Amino acid sequence: MILVTGATGTIGRALVPMLIDSGERVRALTRDPSRLTPRPGLDVVDGDFADPTSLAKAVDGTHAVFLLTMPGPDVERHDLAMASAVATTDSVRTLVKLSAIGTGPPEESEFPWHHAGEEAVRASGRTWTVLRPTTFASNSLSWADAIRAGQPVPNMFGGGRQGVIDPRDIAEVAVRALTTDRHHERTYTLTGPELISTADQVAALSEALGREIGTVDVPADVAREQMTATGMDPAMIDTALRGAEIVRTDGNAVLTDDVREILGRPATGYRVWARDHAELFTAAG
Repeated sequence: MILVTGATGTIGRALVPMLIDSGERVRALTRDPSRLTPRPGLDVVDGDFADPTSLAKAVDGTHAVFLLTMPGPDVERHDLAMASAVATTDSVRTLVKLSAIGTGPPEESEFPWHHAGEEAVRASGRTWTVLRPTTFASNSLSWADAIRAGQPVPNMFGGGRQGVIDPRDIAEVAVRALTTDRHHERTYTLTGPELISTADQVAALSEALGREIGTVDVPADVAREQMTATGMDPAMIDTALRGAEIVRTDGNAVLTDDVREILGRPATGYRVWARDHAELFTAAG
């Protein structure tokens, strides 16, 4: 049995059915079991990274763990909590950690949240794989309300380009890492097939929706005001704005061939993702 954390999130929702369809039994860890539809091969357990007892119960009897924690300052604490839970059982043989592009130690990386978790996975004594994806194509869904209202898409990134990746590719890579022995002791940086800007993404959405969509530049000071008005944590605001600055200056203009290496096919392009998810930009939110 494979334990999947973050089972109701973007990657988990794709990964769980892929694993079950491949013949694996899955245990899904979630704080809200009602968000998962029962199906054969799926065991849903109630758990929380802040509750060590629930984590120990979740890992018991599993042979592999997919470790996904929500971005933010709690990533390190949650990753280490799961690593401690894995240490309580001999059944877990494989750990796959979902990290993020650019992860490194604090002295080398501006975004070290995942570093301690990566190191804990590598030091666990189990076979491991670390996945470092870049920006998700699904992040575009944050523009859905503006697009439905006929408004331009807010752009914090200027003309900065990224190797935007389809989350379905990340999930498919995770299936290979969890179910085969060809990716042990590997750290992969996962990207899409091309470098694209916000304007490129909006053009793809315009094509998929059959109507013109514009963009509007959002300066950093305006973005800060907007995020502050939502009650967002100041530290998270600083991180978001620094990330936007890096993207704006092409600091995340990174492409790798890791998806092709693992899956034996090219990574999925953003236009395909936009076409496949067009209805999410027209249906009521």
